[in-house]
Amino acid sequence: MDAEASDRLESKSMTKFSVIFAGQAFSLFGSRLVQFALVWWLTSTSGLASTLALASIMALIPQVLLGPFAGTLVDRWNRRRVMIVADALIALVVVTLGLLYALGVVKIWNIFAAMFLRSLLGAFHWPAMQTTTTMIVPEKHLSRVAGLNQSLQGLVNIVAPPLGAILLGFLPIQTILYIDVSTAALAVATLLFVSLPQPVIPEGKQRGWRSVLSDMREGMRFVWEWKGLRLIMMISMIINLLVNPGFALLPILVTKHFGGGALELAWMQSAMGIGMILGGLTLGVWGGFRKRVVTAFSAIVVSGIFVIAIGVMPAHLFLYAVGSMFCFAFLNAIANGTFFASMQSIVPPEIQGRVFTLLMSLSAGMVPLGMAVAGPVADAFGERIWFVVGGITFIILGIAAFFIPSIMNVEEEGTGNSPVGETLDT
Repeated sequence: MDAEASDRLESKSMTKFSVIFAGQAFSLFGSRLVQFALVWWLTSTSGLASTLALASIMALIPQVLLGPFAGTLVDRWNRRRVMIVADALIALVVVTLGLLYALGVVKIWNIFAAMFLRSLLGAFHWPAMQTTTTMIVPEKHLSRVAGLNQSLQGLVNIVAPPLGAILLGFLPIQTILYIDVSTAALAVATLLFVSLPQPVIPEGKQRGWRSVLSDMREGMRFVWEWKGLRLIMMISMIINLLVNPGFALLPILVTKHFGGGALELAWMQSAMGIGMILGGLTLGVWGGFRKRVVTAFSAIVVSGIFVIAIGVMPAHLFLYAVGSMFCFAFLNAIANGTFFASMQSIVPPEIQGRVFTLLMSLSAGMVPLGMAVAGPVADAFGERIWFVVGGITFIILGIAAFFIPSIMNVEEEGTGNSPVGETLDT
């Protein structure tokens, strides 16, 4: 084995990933705690589905509009520094919002602005973290890491909502916000003491901003020429258009239909968290069917049944709705983890930033459109309809995918793309 190959092998180590993952896990917990507190404040202050819908739109617009541009820059920049700066600036936004609460002058538009800025910085942080994972985790462990990420999301959903509900009863909201600041500081600290590999970029692409648009077009062309991925992306866009509005309106469903409060909302979100943990762990141990795409779409079809169940559940059967949320989250974790592991193993690391953010932007771009309709419709006719529509969408699209050869052969089709480039430790 030559020295260059040895260096690349050394960079593929779970040790560095474990250090970074630990810091990001604490940061994610703090962020989710703040998210719960802010959403509940908006719910209790306005009580309108349209307010939550607008909040969701503000949290998505930066990633939708700037995602591909951010991903292109992440492919050029030092990804470790991107994560450090993004975490630090997000903490600064939270500190500012906490001061407004402490002074008693906070307005709803301040929450919208904070969500917008956090999303803007997250548009840089997310691709930097995901592409770094590809660079430091051995390929054979990518599915396990994807399952671990899903489990982490679930664990945070279990702990953060009920803890947030409890803390809101004893502490001013600005104190809860400062918890997020401390966890962000921990995430930055872990990044300061590790070196991370970086793809070698052709010299010409490191000069100025002139070729940024060219890089963006390269990512778009990569996705468009991969027919199976293109079709999966379209399915994801339809799902986000018709399914996500229901889950964004979950606080309204809990309060108006089931007659619950912050604790009942926490139960629903914790059930989602438990399902994500067990789904992620199941994926990590099982690994899925031989074809990852079969695993993903099988989980999507069955999960649609439980989404419908949430929407049609009578008010006195709240615990059954909680159980349905658990089952949905379990299957959704398997579907998401399987699909993302496939993308990490096939898409070359040197273009993952722009490819992943393009996929995310196009899919997430459907959510504001759906929310723009869902908020007023839910205020007028009820929010339960969106869960029924969403579940039916899951089932129809999931079944249809099995009859499309390009989707069923997406992994084989993707292996013909350009090989992975070299790496540098930075």
